[in-house]
Amino acid sequence: MKLATINVQGKEQVAVVLEGKYILLEQINDAWGEQWATEMFDLITSSQLESLAQGLATASPEQLERLTAIPAAEIVHAPLYRHPRKIWGIGMNYVADEVELNASDRDEEPVSFMKPDTTIIGPEDHIELPLQSEKVTAEGELAIIIGQTCRHITEQDAPVYVAGLAATLDVTAADIHARHPRFLARAKSFDTFFGLGSQLITLDEVPDLLQLTVQTHHNDKLVHHNRTYYMKFRPWYIVSFLSQVMTLLPGDIIMTGTPGAVVIREGDTVGCSILDEKGQPLLETVRNQVRLQA
Repeated sequence: MKLATINVQGKEQVAVVLEGKYILLEQINDAWGEQWATEMFDLITSSQLESLAQGLATASPEQLERLTAIPAAEIVHAPLYRHPRKIWGIGMNYVADEVELNASDRDEEPVSFMKPDTTIIGPEDHIELPLQSEKVTAEGELAIIIGQTCRHITEQDAPVYVAGLAATLDVTAADIHARHPRFLARAKSFDTFFGLGSQLITLDEVPDLLQLTVQTHHNDKLVHHNRTYYMKFRPWYIVSFLSQVMTLLPGDIIMTGTPGAVVIREGDTVGCSILDEKGQPLLETVRNQVRLQA
């Protein structure tokens, strides 16, 4: 199942993506007599994703024919939601090849950091370069969206607690971080420093999580890419590891690292794409324009 948050008449609400067409969940509720939550955060935190997926899977052709898609020209993409309880990031997680992967230190622990929700912007919003920084970088990352409360879970059990995946852009004031490693949290936390994609895809749509390709684009040119197979710390290990630190809650977001960052300047465009195992787009590309802080 693929869902998206779009802005319709000033209201950010859930649309179901069926064969590339966007259908408001509000319309589905009205047509089918259902009461699924129409805001993404509420839909996830109320544990309604499974019920919605089942409803869509068992819908008759007649039920589907009664639905009207929103014209493509009218779609304004918004972030999945704007106020998760937590945003976790994992750093320095990709290696170049099998040799480097096999040589990874198994006793090493993930580099991790947190970001405030005031960093969140959607695909139609601008990244603002702060006055305090002269070198800002951005990087595409695959994100895990937590679907159920969990604590001290195993790597094997982690998928049960996951709602799905999203595409993201992590932004950093690289020169501030370079002055001292302890400045990482500040370097990551400026307003607009987290581009959160509009789409959520559930795990049943992803046959092999380790065969996805994460890409970073700069001014519409591909500058970095790698497969999730080359993560030092695989997605379900990351979820398990973080659950040993604190309780993970529905709607929490975990970025899993990047194949590479790019320096961004005023007027640039930077983006993140996630491709499936066949090299086809899995999630709507996150693409943000860059401007100076007002």
